[in-house]
Amino acid sequence: MIKINEAIVVEGKYDKIKLSSVVEAVIIVTDGFRIFRDTEKMELIRYYARTTGIIILTDSDSAGRKIRGYIKGAVNEGKIKNVYIPDIFGKEKRKEKPSAEGKLGVEGIDTDILLKSFEKSGIYSEEITRKKDITKYTLYESGLSGGKDSKKLRERLQKKLGLPSMMSTGSLAEVLNTMMTSEELAEYVRNLEVKE
Repeated sequence: MIKINEAIVVEGKYDKIKLSSVVEAVIIVTDGFRIFRDTEKMELIRYYARTTGIIILTDSDSAGRKIRGYIKGAVNEGKIKNVYIPDIFGKEKRKEKPSAEGKLGVEGIDTDILLKSFEKSGIYSEEITRKKDITKYTLYESGLSGGKDSKKLRERLQKKLGLPSMMSTGSLAEVLNTMMTSEELAEYVRNLEVKE
């Protein structure tokens, strides 16, 4: 398993599952062409491009190229790196027949080939420097979910951090883990409450 600081953008949930077995990173799923209409997810991708940078890892077929091109065009500031998987013909195990172009997607690529694709793009693992200790329960304990004024407090935190206003608590916890520890989050929340 390798640690990557940038957020990785993939097409589908099975790509995310495959990638999660190989890398420790924030992985954002475009849900295929839905990214063309999903303004909230696009804002999240832009946020990561500006802060940690993003890595686009789409399938090597025409749909993957369209999604990659759309994201590159929609992100107007920040860092974008591209990882390309080779054209390997075959069929994913969970599918009854191959894709329209007959190529394996990210989910079907062998782990070693996937890691080599990262290396070819100049992306290497980094030491894990921060423990991921922010969970949905952390958000509940800090008053960011489950309370009377939680939504208001959460929106103020997201605005202060430059995050999209509409995020699930799971997404928020995942993003916050890339930015701070639970102690730092508690300090942020205390400061927000004091200024109320």
